[in-house]
Formats: sequence, structure tokens, C-alpha cells
Amino acid sequence: MKTSAVILAAGYGTRMKSELPKVMHTLLGRPLIDWAVRAVEPLTATPPVVVVGHGQELVRAFLGERAIYAEQHELLGTGHAVLQALPLLTTVDAVLVTYADMPLLTSVTLRRLLDLYAAHQHDPTLALAMLTFTRDNPQGFGRIVRGPDGNVTAIVEEVDCTPAQLQIRELNPGVYCFDATWLRRNLPAVPRSAKGEYYLTDLVAMAVTQGCLIVTADAPLDDVYGVNNRVHLAEAETILRRRVAERHMLAGVTLIDPATTYIEDTVEIGADTTVWPGCVLRGATIIGQQCTIGPYSQIVDSVLADGCRAVYSVLEHARMDAHAEIGPFGHLRKGAHLGERVHMGNFGEVKDSYLGPGAKMGHFSYIGNAEVGANVNIGAGTITCNYDGVHKSKTVIGDNAFIGSDTMLVAPVVVGEGARTGAGAVVTHDVPAHATVYGVPARLRADSAPTSE
Repeated sequence: MKTSAVILAAGYGTRMKSELPKVMHTLLGRPLIDWAVRAVEPLTATPPVVVVGHGQELVRAFLGERAIYAEQHELLGTGHAVLQALPLLTTVDAVLVTYADMPLLTSVTLRRLLDLYAAHQHDPTLALAMLTFTRDNPQGFGRIVRGPDGNVTAIVEEVDCTPAQLQIRELNPGVYCFDATWLRRNLPAVPRSAKGEYYLTDLVAMAVTQGCLIVTADAPLDDVYGVNNRVHLAEAETILRRRVAERHMLAGVTLIDPATTYIEDTVEIGADTTVWPGCVLRGATIIGQQCTIGPYSQIVDSVLADGCRAVYSVLEHARMDAHAEIGPFGHLRKGAHLGERVHMGNFGEVKDSYLGPGAKMGHFSYIGNAEVGANVNIGAGTITCNYDGVHKSKTVIGDNAFIGSDTMLVAPVVVGEGARTGAGAVVTHDVPAHATVYGVPARLRADSAPTSE
């Protein structure tokens, strides 16, 4: 059975009160449209057809070649939206229809729907399989009306329901798998509503009138949650956060308090790592095994190798090699790279710099645009003065150097291997290997000046 998916993503989303298209609002680091596409990608051999309209430039730019696009120039309802996709569905046997504003829908649930359809596909009367669900809060979904024999007879939109129909708790999330031939024949005949729109739900009534078979599958309540406003967005994120937390915990990660830990879906965490409360882990962050994160650390688009420790610290586009540690109250900015076993203590900041293996930067220091060698000791209050108001320049510190407290390293400058700076030194010239400088401006100590042979 050759199946193609159609994702409806053309609406304005006016209830979001935003200039950003609704389907580009994010949940746990992914736009709504991304969740919808990821749910169908494992189920079909070809990219889904995404029906775009409002904000389509952003949708196309984000998805790229992950989708085929059909444009809905006039937003005339869900039936009209799928109609725009029909010319791209000429060679398929079944058409799966979902919505971009249902980010909780999973591949597992959609697979169950496709399996139900496949189990009945040899019945010549089969028109469609559809998901339904039952709950007390209808959230604006249409009602499923069944006849005395239990078969579906109609779907009634909430605005069109009679008082009796409003009491129905079996709801229609609008997720269908259609027989493609039947859909091509009947979709163009969907009648126009009083509002001037074409409803996909009218296909159900048409199937009933024709005596066609409609089969239904129950959907988990958490899967069929539509996002229409920012309240719904927050409620959906709560569910997704729980799913993501459970996935990590089942993979061997300890989350001390999942409810107060924010982990985006894009984050990877190794086994035996412990994440303490209050942490925010975002973007393309990868954390190795046996790490300790937090409490109250924020890590964005960063890579931490095995055995790292980050406490009350902020890491942005940074890297920590094995067994490096930072915090409390450290800050790694873009381009910061701590080598193996580097210790970076409280109130330190590193930007666009590499600290070699075993280097120690205890506290109250700033290292920017620098290359620091192995086993260097950086005293409290050290600053690389890397910016002159126009240009940024580099500082290089050799292996085993000792940088005294409150040293100002005025770049560009090189401190040689094994060299030392006295407390409070302002270093404006290169320091030879194994030499000692002190003072303002820093000058060589006589007994440490290198000798020539």
C-alpha cells in the first residue's frame, strides 16, 4: 500500500495574537510544523505534502526538501486545503491527513490508524479510517455521531451542534486515512458551507450516504491536543516535557525533579548523568555519560564530554572535554572550549578561547580570544584585554605558565611556556619562556631574564 501524508499548515492562527505564523511557534525547541512532519516521516516513503498559505516563506525555509508544498491561496476550509494537494497525490493508494497544530500526535498512533486502514483495504466499500477520542473537555472539536448500529453517521462541528449533540463526548481530531481513489472522486464534490468554506468532515456524510465503510481507531488523549492559542501551547509543552523527561530517565539519566527541569527535544544526554532541579538544556546540546548538571544551570547548543560538571552556570555554544568542570556561577560564551580536567571556578567567564588540559581558572577572571596551554594556573581577577574599541586581538599563554592575581594581559600578547606574572601586572609585551614579569607596565625580573649563550 503506497501512502502519502498531507499536513494542513496554511491557517493564520489569529488566536495566537502573533505576527509569527502559528505553525512556527516552538515547543521544546521545535516549531509545531516540525513535530507534525516528524510524526509522519517514518510512515511514508515520500516526503509529506504540506499545504501552506500564511507565513509559507518561513515554513518552506525551515522544512526545505523535507516536504512537498501545495499552496492554498484562499483559506476556504480544510476540504479546500486538501483539494490543493490532490494533484500531487496521483500515484498513491491511501492519503493520511493531519494538522500542523497537533504537535502531540505520535508516529505510533498514526501507525495504528494506517494498520486499521490496511486491515480493511480489500473491502471495496472502504472510504476512510479515522481517529476519534473521548474526553469531557471538547476543546472545540467536532462531535462524532453514531447510529443505532454503532457506525459513524456524521461529524458535526461544534458551532453547528444541537444541544443534544453538544453532550456527545466522542470527538473528531480531524486525522484521517482516505482511500485515494475515493478521495479524488469525492473531494471536488464537497458542498460549500454557509460560511463559504469546504469542510473535510463533509466527506464522512458523503461516505455514509454512499454506503461506504468508515472504520475508527481510538487515540490517546495526550496525542490529539490542538494548539489554538498560547494557553494550549503551554499545556501541550507540559505534556511534551513529561514525555522527553521519561525518555531520558528510561535511558539511564537521573532527573532529580523532572517537573522543574526543562529539556528540549533536541538535547542528548548520556547514561548515569544526573540533572539537578532548575536546569535548562536547549538546542543542539550533547551531554556525555556520568556528568553532573546543575542545579540551576543553562546549557545551550553546547557539547559536554563524559564526566563533566556544571553547577549554577551558563554555557552557550561552548565545549567541555572529559572531566572538565565549571561553577558555581561560571559563564562559557560562544567559542569557549575547556580541555580535559580543566577547572573553572566561580564568577569566571570564557569567550572564544581554548583552555588546555589541566588548566585552572579559579575565580573572578575573564578570558577572551585566547589560547591557554596545558596546566596553566590563572589567578583571581585575571583579564585578557582583547578589545581596543575597534579590533579584537589574541592572547597566547604557554604550557605550565603561572598568571598571578589581577594580571591584565593586553592583547596581542604571548606569555611563554613556564613563564610567571606577578600579582597586578599589566602585561603589554611578550613574556619569554620561563621568565617572570611584574609591575605596571610589566617588566622582567632581573634574575629571571633568559640568558643567551
